Amino acid sequence: MRLTRPMLALTGAVAVLALAGCGSGGDQEAEVPQTATGSLEHLAAVAKCDPNMQTDADTIRQAICKTGKEKYILATFATDRGQREWINQAKDYGGYYLVGRKWVAVGHEDVVAALRGELGGDIEIGTDHSGGHSGGHSASHQG
Repeated sequence: MRLTRPMLALTGAVAVLALAGCGSGGDQEAEVPQTATGSLEHLAAVAKCDPNMQTDADTIRQAICKTGKEKYILATFATDRGQREWINQAKDYGGYYLVGRKWVAVGHEDVVAALRGELGGDIEIGTDHSGGHSGGHSASHQG
Protein backbone atom coordinates (compact mmCIF):
# COMPACT_ATOMS: atom_id res chain seq x y z
CA MET A 1 0.00 0.00 0.00
CA ARG A 2 1.26 3.45 -0.80
CA LEU A 3 1.30 5.92 2.07
CA THR A 4 0.09 9.40 1.24
CA ARG A 5 0.90 12.56 3.15
CA PRO A 6 -2.54 12.73 4.77
CA MET A 7 -2.19 9.13 5.95
CA LEU A 8 1.28 9.80 7.33
CA ALA A 9 0.05 12.94 9.10
CA LEU A 10 -2.83 11.07 10.70
CA THR A 11 -0.62 8.14 11.63
CA GLY A 12 1.78 10.59 13.28
CA ALA A 13 -1.10 12.15 15.21
CA VAL A 14 -2.16 8.70 16.38
CA ALA A 15 1.37 7.98 17.56
CA VAL A 16 1.37 11.19 19.60
CA LEU A 17 -1.95 10.28 21.22
CA ALA A 18 -0.83 6.71 21.89
CA LEU A 19 2.40 7.86 23.50
CA ALA A 20 0.68 10.55 25.58
CA GLY A 21 -0.30 8.00 28.23
CA CYS A 22 -3.05 5.66 29.23
CA GLY A 23 -6.55 6.83 29.99
CA SER A 24 -8.09 6.48 33.40
CA GLY A 25 -9.91 3.39 32.23
CA GLY A 26 -13.38 2.44 33.15
CA ASP A 27 -15.95 -0.18 32.57
CA GLN A 28 -18.49 2.06 30.91
CA GLU A 29 -20.74 -0.46 29.23
CA ALA A 30 -23.70 1.84 28.74
CA GLU A 31 -26.24 1.21 26.03
CA VAL A 32 -24.59 1.77 22.66
CA PRO A 33 -26.60 3.69 20.06
CA GLN A 34 -26.81 2.71 16.42
CA THR A 35 -23.52 3.59 14.70
CA ALA A 36 -23.57 7.14 13.33
CA THR A 37 -22.83 7.87 9.69
CA GLY A 38 -22.16 10.99 7.70
CA SER A 39 -19.59 13.65 7.05
CA LEU A 40 -16.85 14.63 9.47
CA GLU A 41 -18.85 17.75 10.35
CA HIS A 42 -21.99 15.71 11.04
CA LEU A 43 -20.12 13.22 13.23
CA ALA A 44 -18.44 16.08 15.09
CA ALA A 45 -21.82 17.70 15.73
CA VAL A 46 -23.22 14.43 17.13
CA ALA A 47 -20.12 14.16 19.37
CA LYS A 48 -20.51 17.84 20.40
CA CYS A 49 -17.11 18.73 18.96
CA ASP A 50 -15.99 21.88 17.18
CA PRO A 51 -13.53 20.18 14.79
CA ASN A 52 -10.10 21.72 14.23
CA MET A 53 -9.44 20.51 10.66
CA GLN A 54 -5.95 19.12 10.09
CA THR A 55 -6.30 17.26 6.78
CA ASP A 56 -8.90 17.79 4.08
CA ALA A 57 -8.05 15.48 1.18
CA ASP A 58 -10.05 13.34 -1.22
CA THR A 59 -9.23 10.08 0.58
CA ILE A 60 -9.16 11.19 4.22
CA ARG A 61 -10.40 14.10 6.33
CA GLN A 62 -9.01 14.58 9.82
CA ALA A 63 -9.79 16.92 12.69
CA ILE A 64 -8.71 17.29 16.29
CA CYS A 65 -11.55 17.46 18.79
CA LYS A 66 -11.56 18.20 22.51
CA THR A 67 -13.73 16.83 25.25
CA GLY A 68 -12.92 18.51 28.54
CA LYS A 69 -9.12 18.39 28.88
CA GLU A 70 -8.78 15.39 26.54
CA LYS A 71 -8.14 15.53 22.80
CA TYR A 72 -9.00 12.96 20.20
CA ILE A 73 -8.69 12.54 16.45
CA LEU A 74 -11.79 12.21 14.31
CA ALA A 75 -11.22 11.04 10.75
CA THR A 76 -13.42 10.08 7.83
CA PHE A 77 -12.41 8.04 4.80
CA ALA A 78 -13.54 7.90 1.18
CA THR A 79 -13.58 4.09 1.14
CA ASP A 80 -14.00 1.20 3.56
CA ARG A 81 -10.77 -0.31 2.25
CA GLY A 82 -8.80 2.90 2.85
CA GLN A 83 -10.17 3.06 6.38
CA ARG A 84 -9.25 -0.55 7.18
CA GLU A 85 -5.74 -0.19 5.73
CA TRP A 86 -5.20 2.96 7.80
CA ILE A 87 -6.48 1.31 11.01
CA ASN A 88 -4.34 -1.77 10.48
CA GLN A 89 -1.22 0.40 10.18
CA ALA A 90 -2.15 2.82 12.96
CA LYS A 91 -2.87 0.05 15.49
CA ASP A 92 0.87 -0.67 15.61
CA TYR A 93 1.16 2.58 17.60
CA GLY A 94 -1.23 1.38 20.29
CA GLY A 95 -4.19 3.46 21.36
CA TYR A 96 -7.94 3.04 21.33
CA TYR A 97 -10.04 3.26 18.16
CA LEU A 98 -13.77 3.81 17.90
CA VAL A 99 -14.67 2.50 14.46
CA GLY A 100 -17.76 3.23 12.42
CA ARG A 101 -18.53 2.98 8.70
CA LYS A 102 -15.84 5.07 6.96
CA TRP A 103 -14.88 6.91 10.16
CA VAL A 104 -12.68 6.45 13.20
CA ALA A 105 -12.12 8.32 16.45
CA VAL A 106 -8.76 7.80 18.18
CA GLY A 107 -7.96 8.74 21.75
CA HIS A 108 -7.54 7.57 25.32
CA GLU A 109 -9.63 4.64 26.50
CA ASP A 110 -12.01 6.78 28.57
CA VAL A 111 -12.58 9.28 25.75
CA VAL A 112 -13.28 6.54 23.20
CA ALA A 113 -15.66 4.80 25.61
CA ALA A 114 -17.56 8.05 26.18
CA LEU A 115 -17.70 8.77 22.43
CA ARG A 116 -19.17 5.34 21.85
CA GLY A 117 -22.18 6.48 23.86
CA GLU A 118 -22.68 9.29 21.33
CA LEU A 119 -21.54 7.77 18.02
CA GLY A 120 -21.99 4.02 18.49
CA GLY A 121 -19.39 1.93 16.70
CA ASP A 122 -16.95 -0.73 17.79
CA ILE A 123 -13.87 -0.28 19.96
CA GLU A 124 -10.58 -1.71 18.69
CA ILE A 125 -7.37 -1.65 20.68
CA GLY A 126 -3.96 -1.10 19.15
CA THR A 127 -0.85 -3.11 19.89
CA ASP A 128 1.61 -1.28 22.15
CA HIS A 129 5.10 -2.63 21.47
CA SER A 130 6.86 -0.06 23.65
CA GLY A 131 6.56 -2.09 26.85
CA GLY A 132 6.28 1.22 28.68
CA HIS A 133 3.37 1.93 30.98
CA SER A 134 1.24 -1.10 30.24
CA GLY A 135 0.88 -3.59 33.02
CA GLY A 136 1.29 -7.29 32.86
CA HIS A 137 3.46 -8.43 29.99
CA SER A 138 6.05 -5.64 29.93
CA ALA A 139 8.19 -7.18 32.69
CA SER A 140 11.31 -8.97 31.51
CA HIS A 141 11.30 -12.73 31.65
CA GLN A 142 14.16 -14.53 33.29
CA GLY A 143 14.61 -18.18 32.93
